[in-house]
Amino acid sequence: MNFLTIFLTSFGLAMDAFAVSVGSGISLKKVTLKDAIIIGTFFGGFQFFMPLVGWFAGLSFREFIVSFDHWIAFGLLSIIGGKMLYEAWQEDDEEEVGTDFRNLYVLLTLAIATSIDALAVGLGFSVIKTPIITAAVIIGIITFLLSFSGVFLGSKFGHLFEKQAEIIGGFVLIGIGFKILLEHL
Repeated sequence: MNFLTIFLTSFGLAMDAFAVSVGSGISLKKVTLKDAIIIGTFFGGFQFFMPLVGWFAGLSFREFIVSFDHWIAFGLLSIIGGKMLYEAWQEDDEEEVGTDFRNLYVLLTLAIATSIDALAVGLGFSVIKTPIITAAVIIGIITFLLSFSGVFLGSKFGHLFEKQAEIIGGFVLIGIGFKILLEHL
C-alpha cells in the first residue's frame, strides 16, 4: 500500500474524530490551547493504537484468508465508509446537552468510539500485509492534527461543515476499498 493510500485512509478514519472535535469546540464555553491539545491527543492516540490491535489480531488468521483478503479489506472499508455516509445523512433528533469534553471519562469513551473503525482497518491492513507502524503513525498524526483544529473550528464556525467532513471521509474509505479490490483482481 503506497503513502497516498495510507494518507487518504488516515484522512477518512479521522473524520469521526474531527466531527466530534468540532462538536466539542461548539459545546465548550471557552476553548483553550490545552483543551485542543488534550482532545487531539486522546483521539490521535487511540487512532494510532487501534490499528495496531487490529493488525496483530489479524496475524492469527491471515494465512487462512490470503486468497480472498482483498474482498475482506474492500468489505470492511465499504462498511465503515457506508456507515459514515449513513450517519452523516441522518437527522440529529437531539443535541448532546451537558457533555463535558474536559472530563476524562467522556474523552476516553469518545476516543474509543471514534477509533473502532481504525481497529477494523488495522485488521484489513494485516490481511493485505501492509506494514502497520508507518500506517498507524500517519493515522495518529493526521487524526491529532484534524482533531486539534476541529476544536477551534467548532468554537468559531459551529455546525457549518461537520456533516460534509463525514461524507467526504465515507466516500474516501469506500474509494480506497475499491482500489484495493481492483489491484487484486
